Amino acid sequence: MTSIKKRPSLQSRLLTSLMGVTAVAWLLVLSLTWYETDHELNELLDAHLAQTASFLVFQSGDGHDGHSDFTSSPILHKYQPRVAFQIWHEDELVVRSEKAPLAPFRNDRQSGLTDRNVDGQVWRIFSTQGREKDIWIHVAELGKYRRDILYAGLESAILPLLLVFPLLALFIWWSIRVSLAPLRHVGQEIGLRKASSLQPLEEETAVQEVQPLVQALNQLFKRVEIQMASERQFTSDAAHELRTPVAAIRMQAQVAMGATEPIAQSQAMQALLQGCDRATRLIAQLLELSRLDAAEFNQDAVSLEPVDVIALTRQQLAESGPAWLAKNQTLNFEAPERLMLKVKPEWLSIVVRNLIDNASRYSPEGSRVQVSWQAGAQPTLTVEDSGPGMTQIDRDRLGDRFFRVLGNTASGCGLGWSIVRRISQLSGINVQLGTSASLGGLKVTLSWPSDSI
Repeated sequence: MTSIKKRPSLQSRLLTSLMGVTAVAWLLVLSLTWYETDHELNELLDAHLAQTASFLVFQSGDGHDGHSDFTSSPILHKYQPRVAFQIWHEDELVVRSEKAPLAPFRNDRQSGLTDRNVDGQVWRIFSTQGREKDIWIHVAELGKYRRDILYAGLESAILPLLLVFPLLALFIWWSIRVSLAPLRHVGQEIGLRKASSLQPLEEETAVQEVQPLVQALNQLFKRVEIQMASERQFTSDAAHELRTPVAAIRMQAQVAMGATEPIAQSQAMQALLQGCDRATRLIAQLLELSRLDAAEFNQDAVSLEPVDVIALTRQQLAESGPAWLAKNQTLNFEAPERLMLKVKPEWLSIVVRNLIDNASRYSPEGSRVQVSWQAGAQPTLTVEDSGPGMTQIDRDRLGDRFFRVLGNTASGCGLGWSIVRRISQLSGINVQLGTSASLGGLKVTLSWPSDSI
């Protein structure tokens, strides 16, 4: 037993996508906040270092000449111990703060900001020259203190976001669920329907975003209903049409079984064979219509190929020869030597065979049938017969399944023209019906589109 892999729902996909976008945006904002905070904090603290150094430069010229220090100076602010300074005179430490190391912060005699490792600790140092050239002042701050300030500030901003994130996810899930409720309603309504229920869905009550789906489903229901009605009618007509040859075959079989005379038995058997031929032809046409209906829903399977339609028509004329020769009819064929068109050969053979068969069947004995091909921007095939012709009303109905002109004694089941119409629709062929000016019967003109050349 094969297991069906459960695919993720639209709701879960939307939730995942939105939460992913939210998380990425949140991380981006966090990164930008981190960068801006770190930058501004460093700028601020570096300015404080420079300001302190400036003050010490001013104080360095007020007579501090011994080995004095400020290690015992009063603490006026809790952050005051984080800042340390050194004053060097002639490479000798003369003044330092409580937290300042004895080792020089830097001895490269360069002014400006730098990061140095002194006694195993990283310091942010601002160095400047005093009022005298042999005096150097260094103001420094431990790097870890800066990180502590940065982390403390970011922690106060990040923790609320982390706490809000689950609530945000819950809100997004609820919003998606509420938004998809109309779609779920449509799915439930369709799922509860019976297979035969094709009533349209309510479009007015559907939300704007769901209305295109509802409209498409209603159109589908309508097409299915039309198709089902057509199939029911087709099945009924086919059963009726098959009943006639089957009944005739049965009757002729009974006659043959009861016949004592060889002649009567031979006539009954001949009629029996004719009934079988009629039933076989009807079944073949029904199968052909079924295949054409299936091809409508699978247009990709219809492969076109370049075909010499003149040679194909000659072949069909030769195969139909016994029928029109039996009626002593003359068939004229006019066409160029060669004409290549992109067609489906099987379908074109069926069209030509049916048109010639109908023209011969409805024309009297000793009459003439005209078949011609014309090349051009839109290649055309014309078939004219010497029959009684058709009224405009009959022409409009020609192609309906099992339709036959009333009062006509010609044999047939009314499916030949249905097949021609279906192939023409699927192939983009334009069909025109008229009256033959030269023969007086029906004139059929088929025009192929220009892209078939």
